[in-house]
Amino acid sequence: MLETVNVVLPKDISLKADKGYRSKNNVAILKKRDLKNHILKNVQKNKPLTYWEKKFNALIGKTRFKVERTFGGIKRWFNGGLARCRGMEKMHTQNLMEAMCYNL
Repeated sequence: MLETVNVVLPKDISLKADKGYRSKNNVAILKKRDLKNHILKNVQKNKPLTYWEKKFNALIGKTRFKVERTFGGIKRWFNGGLARCRGMEKMHTQNLMEAMCYNL
């Protein structure tokens, strides 16, 4: 997804994502754009995570938990996973309204 984004992101922003997004290509894109790689470490076959990789996952997980809980609440209470309009601008407005209602 970062390849398609034309917006210039400030340097040293951390990108947090699930283990499924960890790939050599994504790591290279993050390095090229000077973004911090906070994608969770995943276990490889016959190679368990080291102590520091487990520690890293635990630290990143604390932040991700808060964000995922918010999106889960929006999805549950406001049917946030359902598109009620067509077009990117209208969907963006819908997402903003759901976020405002959640914050209230």
